[in-house]
Amino acid sequence: MNKFNLDNRFKAIVIGGSAGSFQGIAKILASIPADFNLPIIMCLHRLKHVRNGFVEALSLKSLMTITEPYDKLNIKKGMVYLAPANYHMSVELGNYFSLSTEEMMNNSRPAIDITLSSAGYVYKDRLVGILLSGANKDGAIGMKNIKDKGGLTIVQDPKECMIDTMPTAALNITEIDHVLQIDGIVAFLNELNSHYKKK
Repeated sequence: MNKFNLDNRFKAIVIGGSAGSFQGIAKILASIPADFNLPIIMCLHRLKHVRNGFVEALSLKSLMTITEPYDKLNIKKGMVYLAPANYHMSVELGNYFSLSTEEMMNNSRPAIDITLSSAGYVYKDRLVGILLSGANKDGAIGMKNIKDKGGLTIVQDPKECMIDTMPTAALNITEIDHVLQIDGIVAFLNELNSHYKKK
């Protein structure tokens, strides 16, 4: 059953999260298979001076390989990419990352809006954007930009969030396609992956 009316157009998943999102991210990564067919691009607010331990903590949960990309790294399916501490991470035409240390946006570097908006510009209607729990409005504009480019948008149900400011801000400025709890997001991703395997 194709609950989410999925098709074959999607080429990437982008996920943003901040305060209260770690458990949700860990559950998502633990619940999707190692052979997941699309790249997953993650921008999570993190302490800028703590460079070690975060990838390792997520990798303990994930069946997929997680890496912090370097500048100009090509994006490949079946990988999880995490924005490095204290760097903005953009997706560029040509399907690669660029990193920068420009001024903070929304008091954050990496800024979720930058990653989401750039991914929306590159992938357009072939992108799934997901925004999780967080304590500020970073990511709301990025989700609007994804939606405006024809991408599919999902926010974590504010009722489930530890801090609901981030998904609520997105809901306030754009028409989000799906409001789901973490289990629903997992079901969506697994259905998407199964759909691709049937092609």
